[in-house]
Amino acid sequence: VDVFQAWCGPCKPVVNLFQKIRDEVGSNLLHFAVAEVDSIDALEKYRGQCEPVFLFYKGGELVAVVRGADAPLLQKTILEQL
Repeated sequence: VDVFQAWCGPCKPVVNLFQKIRDEVGSNLLHFAVAEVDSIDALEKYRGQCEPVFLFYKGGELVAVVRGADAPLLQKTILEQL
């Protein structure tokens, strides 16, 4: 989940990275979503930050968090979680 604030928007370059990885591993294994923190109370702790935050869920549980648009780290985290 790409967690963003309305004033800075979702991290568009990372969307391309996720799509590339999803194409490589199969769309049934990887799902990507965006969530605006100002409209979701459960994400309140991520408000007021100027860096993108990526939350990784598996079976409904939070399993990893990546702060910043670090493409190599995101790719590594995705592949590790798959």
